[in-house]
This record gives sequence, structure tokens and C-alpha cells, in this order.
Amino acid sequence: MFLMIHTTTITTTKSLSPLTLGKYRIAACPRPLPCGRFAAQVSIASGRGSASTARVMRFVDDFSTHDAAAKYAFAQGIDWVNDTLRTHAPPNHAAQVPSPQICI
Repeated sequence: MFLMIHTTTITTTKSLSPLTLGKYRIAACPRPLPCGRFAAQVSIASGRGSASTARVMRFVDDFSTHDAAAKYAFAQGIDWVNDTLRTHAPPNHAAQVPSPQICI
């Protein structure tokens, strides 16, 4: 009689600090793929409590490292926020795009 033991590999990665850009909180959330590469995704949240909104964007490209996927996700999140701030700026005023701040 043979006893078959199944093993599962769990990939752990370091936690990434979210960025705050204006009223938006940007968090990269790379996830491991079965092939050993990483998919990039980013969460963009704003507001608090029942007035909060959040969106998650997932990207088609995959990356060889967790950090590369995180950098891509952060860049895409920052671009989205900057585009949103410019789009919603008052017509006669240039958008004041704040610098990203790392929240610890």
C-alpha cells in the first residue's frame, strides 16, 4: 500500500506600504501566479466609513518578481489618480497634484 502525501507551496511576500495621493490611498497587491511569476494589481480607495469607495485594477502583464509587479501597480495607480485629479479640476484652475506620501 502506498501513502501519497500532497504538498502545497505557499509564497510569502513582504507587506507593502500604501501611498497617499490627495484623498486617494493607493495599495499595490501583487499576487503569485501558478507559473511562479507575479500579476500586478492595485487598489485605489478614497473616503471613510459608509462614504468610502474602492476600486481594484488587475493588469494583463505578468512580472518575474513581486517587487516588479508592485512597482508597475503603484505607477498605474498614481497615473490613474493624477488623471482623475486633472479631469475633475475646476475649469479655470490648474490641478494641484500632490506628491505621493508613504503611510506607515
